[in-house]
Amino acid sequence: MKSSFLAWILRMPLIKRWALMHCVKKENIAEHSHQVAVIAHMLAVIRNTYFNGQLIPERAATIALYHECSETKLQDINHVTKYHNPELTREFKKLEELAEIDCVNTLPVELRDSFRSLIVQSEVDREYKQLVKAADLISAYLKAQDELRFNNDEFTHVKIRLGQMLEAYRQQMPEVRYFLETFNDLCFVSVDRLSAEDNH
Repeated sequence: MKSSFLAWILRMPLIKRWALMHCVKKENIAEHSHQVAVIAHMLAVIRNTYFNGQLIPERAATIALYHECSETKLQDINHVTKYHNPELTREFKKLEELAEIDCVNTLPVELRDSFRSLIVQSEVDREYKQLVKAADLISAYLKAQDELRFNNDEFTHVKIRLGQMLEAYRQQMPEVRYFLETFNDLCFVSVDRLSAEDNH
């Protein structure tokens, strides 16, 4: 059996994020997934190091790499559209799960069980799913801040909305608070300033 699984994954760079918005810096779901994987890995390490966690950081990163797999079939769906009302949200979630299952089913049968709990979001362990969701929000929040840095006011309300959503994660997950306090600010300075900071 020949499998199309990798072929779909390799198309992730073709799928644009923020499709309904003007962006100073373009972003695709491959770039986004990589960033979410890095952040999820860091959050897991922070939890284990400072807050008595027992997560496997590499598993968190792998789940994050695959968390947008459904978009290889469905494209990126604008957040406001997706969550406009509960009925729409339910239908979009059904579509996403069908797309995730379809992705898994492109694999050889013997490999599918190993991938289901990474790709089908309803089967991802709850603790890892929450961590990856936090990483996903942080990634989007960083994007909004970056666009605002270049005076793109389309992201003004995005930053406010994401900031409000992140506040709940700050309260529930101390690693999110630690991450934002430690890493957020220097993501928006010049390379000269970064070099100066590193030499302190």
